[in-house]
Amino acid sequence: MKSLNKSALIISILIPLAVGSLSALLSGNMSIYATLNKPSFSPPSNIFPIVWTILYILMGISAYIIFVSGNENSANALKIYALQLFFNFCWSIIFFGLSQYLFALLWLIILIILIIIMIQQFYKINPVAAYLQIPYLIWCIFAAFLNYKIYIMN
Repeated sequence: MKSLNKSALIISILIPLAVGSLSALLSGNMSIYATLNKPSFSPPSNIFPIVWTILYILMGISAYIIFVSGNENSANALKIYALQLFFNFCWSIIFFGLSQYLFALLWLIILIILIIIMIQQFYKINPVAAYLQIPYLIWCIFAAFLNYKIYIMN
């Protein structure tokens, strides 16, 4: 196993955290969530930053594993990672900033497809990196169902 490159690991973790933070900042007033009609299974607002912080850290660790793998397919896998991170970035802006719930749902479905492709690509390089993305996939599937219900109810 290769030695730990602490700088690369820290940067790999900071990238998704920064993307998520910038997206939240550009989304405007995310307190709109409290004013929406939501289904009974909707989590309280204070859960989201905790969950997303954990998911972004897992995403960063996973990307780091791929980055340092030395595998010839790493560059392509990391391009899919970057693309899904862009879709992740835009979703909050579409949902919270623009209040476009149907478009946000469609955007989220594309994000989920990209996450699945990313997991497949990561698995070919390092299964652990792929497994670290599973909670993210599950959360986004849950978010899509929640997004759908919010679209219907509002």
